[in-house]
Amino acid sequence: MLQTMMGKVFGTKNDRELKHYKRALKKINALEATYEAMDDAALQAAFEELKTAVRAEEKSLEEVLPDSFAITREAAKRTLGMRHFDVQIIGGMVLHEGRIAEMKTGEGKTLVASLPVALNAMTGKGVHVVTVNDYLAQRDATELTPLYGFLGYEVGTVLEGEYDPQAKRTQYAADITYGTNNEFGFDYLRDNMSFSRDQMVQRGHHFVIVDEVDSILIDEARTPLIISGPTNRTLDNYVRADEIAKQLTKETHFTVDEKDRLVLITEEGIAKAEELFGVDNLYSLENSALSHHLDQALKANYIFEIDVDYVVKDGEVVIVDEFTGRLSEGRRYSEGLHQALEAKERVQIKEESQTLADITFQNYFRMYDKLAGMTGTAQTEATEFAQIYRLDVVSIPTNVPVVREDLNDLIYKTELEKFQASIEKIKELNAKGQPVLVGTASIEKSEVLHELLKREKIAHTVLNAKKHAQEGEIIKSAGEKGAVTIATNMAGRGVDIKVSDEIKAMGGLYIIGTERHENRRIDNQLRGRSGRQGDPGVSQFYLSLEDNLLRIFGSDKIKTIMERLGVEDGEYIESKMVTRAVEKAQKKVENLHFEGRKQIVEYDDVANEQRKIVYRFRNQLLDPEFDIAVKVNEIREAYVARALTECEIYEGGGREEFDLEKLAKLLQEEVHFIVEAADFEGLDYEELAGKLIADVKDEYDTKMAVVDEPVRRDIEREIYLKTLDTAWREHLYRMDTMKTGIRLRAYNQKDPLVEYKKESFNLFTELIETIKYDTIKTLQIIRFQLRSPEEEAEAFARAQEIERKQKEMQMQLNRESDEAADAPSAKKPARNDPCPCGSGKKYKNCCGQSGPKKGAFAS
Repeated sequence: MLQTMMGKVFGTKNDRELKHYKRALKKINALEATYEAMDDAALQAAFEELKTAVRAEEKSLEEVLPDSFAITREAAKRTLGMRHFDVQIIGGMVLHEGRIAEMKTGEGKTLVASLPVALNAMTGKGVHVVTVNDYLAQRDATELTPLYGFLGYEVGTVLEGEYDPQAKRTQYAADITYGTNNEFGFDYLRDNMSFSRDQMVQRGHHFVIVDEVDSILIDEARTPLIISGPTNRTLDNYVRADEIAKQLTKETHFTVDEKDRLVLITEEGIAKAEELFGVDNLYSLENSALSHHLDQALKANYIFEIDVDYVVKDGEVVIVDEFTGRLSEGRRYSEGLHQALEAKERVQIKEESQTLADITFQNYFRMYDKLAGMTGTAQTEATEFAQIYRLDVVSIPTNVPVVREDLNDLIYKTELEKFQASIEKIKELNAKGQPVLVGTASIEKSEVLHELLKREKIAHTVLNAKKHAQEGEIIKSAGEKGAVTIATNMAGRGVDIKVSDEIKAMGGLYIIGTERHENRRIDNQLRGRSGRQGDPGVSQFYLSLEDNLLRIFGSDKIKTIMERLGVEDGEYIESKMVTRAVEKAQKKVENLHFEGRKQIVEYDDVANEQRKIVYRFRNQLLDPEFDIAVKVNEIREAYVARALTECEIYEGGGREEFDLEKLAKLLQEEVHFIVEAADFEGLDYEELAGKLIADVKDEYDTKMAVVDEPVRRDIEREIYLKTLDTAWREHLYRMDTMKTGIRLRAYNQKDPLVEYKKESFNLFTELIETIKYDTIKTLQIIRFQLRSPEEEAEAFARAQEIERKQKEMQMQLNRESDEAADAPSAKKPARNDPCPCGSGKKYKNCCGQSGPKKGAFAS
């Protein structure tokens, strides 16, 4: 209350921020006449002069900001036919300062971004602009290219599709690069899995503007980006577990906690499952895989719903993002849950995968020197933006006051009554041609409305995750006369819905929400699609006590109110008290989700420190200037020290206590180094260690003498990289496994996060040692021989001859097959059979011989 009163007297913090920006705005506006008077060449020269001064570090970006913004506005007038409004200039300054600009739908955020992008691109370090999908990335880059080209900048785009490092590198080398959050993140992970600098595509993380920042940094931040590979571990029984899960009865054999999305099996359920699996103890060590499969099968069948949490598309289970309603292509649920869903839906079950590389969006975007974002709805998540990303939110007023009418919620007893009332309203509006945008919370509810509208013979369009690719085009036409559009979780955001004067006369776009979302932002986004740039519009939500939000989080209080008021079937209530109860339920869920995302960050921060160390060293290895020889010598010395310790040979120990026989056997077993114990008799610890290091190095140098120095360094670098990657993958798998069970330690009065930090530190220490020792062992053991250029040429010619003979033989077999279609098909000759080409050699030594190997590893 006091804070509200103080705000009225002195103005809010946001008001004070806006005053500061308005003072800077006056300076920019004062320059407009100067640059307006210049011709194109003079204007471009003025901008180039600013750019040169910044790159020479003669002026800072802050010093050139007024001129840069004024020139960019003038260039936009000439190339795009658009002039930045004053509020857009303010938005540009907010973004430049690394903050979030909250601007309502239709305020031209795409154009706003051009101001800080053009300014920050002056450094030559590259500017990234991130959007929620390929359509928007391509659209924004295309629309603004004439402006950026006028200012002397190149524009690139990184889109999903076939991965081509050379093409990607060109796009990242541009001054300004547009793309999606997923693609930027995956490119970062792929870069840190590459084996040469030439395969890496990104060139640093300087300045990024995230469009629809709440969607990307909040909604999508609950799911990390993961590049996976097969585990090579046998995982059976998914179908069996699914069949058993379907035979268990709710309440008797298990209970479902919808609030926390958990399935808890009862004692009766355990007994029944053991009977069906045919085992005595479902939770014994040998049956742990069965219990794990059953847990996931129960979740898949009784928590996860088709067309709500996932869809089946082209025979595959595809995750639906719970906030945006979009398909999360390429993402899979972990810990066997995705396989359980595939078993449930009777589609092909793909092998469970292990993490090869991963990163959360939180930690990816926090790598940038400067992070900024823009959206129409950020204030409800201001605390999270501040805590996780250190981002302030500045709310910028609209260019023209909003006149949209936001009506009170209507609450019905049942979902059927709610839908019937919604349909009646749609019919009424459609009869006069007023466009309607209907928001739903899931694909399933979209399909229900679709069927009801079909029954009423009302033409309409359904926009949900199943039409992901067309969402931009569909949403653009939602403001046309007579249009009825159903949108899941406000899919299609980022695209303006424009209305004609005729539609404005009817009252503008009418928004009908058929359910309150768990997050207030999603409701605000839906409302915000109407009333852009001062257009008229209306919004209203139709709710029922059977809606998930009210049923799980707030129905008792609301139900009591409805009973007191004596609401009959088909009637609704419209009350501020009820609306407040709904908002209270939404805040509960928002807090739950915030805690969940915060926990993800806390755990990933531990892994992120390790990731940064590993990736930093990996990049050093890829650097041609890195002295790999020094590193190899260093880990060789560490290996010798470890070998001595394993044989209980310690510094300061008596010579007569040294177990030299054990040391000789260990060296022979691990690095194939043949040594006699007698060679080390009478040496003290330092002498022994020194002689071992020198002898092992001499043997290694002798082996490597057959290759040139550059080839030797390439071999050492490649083996080090492969060893590091293999160990890192295994480390990630162990970290995932540990994280799965670490929360159980809370039952033992221990903080799971503290325990995770301790365990992960031990695992990381072990990882570093493993990388060192496995690398030196491989380098010491490996044997190879080189072929002379003449031998290489001979081998290549032989390979070509073999390939020719194989083709001739195949053609002959094909001819024989055509002549005798009913005969058994020709078999491939066994390796020791005479070769069918008639050479007289065995098949394995002639046409069945593999092609020649090249380089140092040829044998």
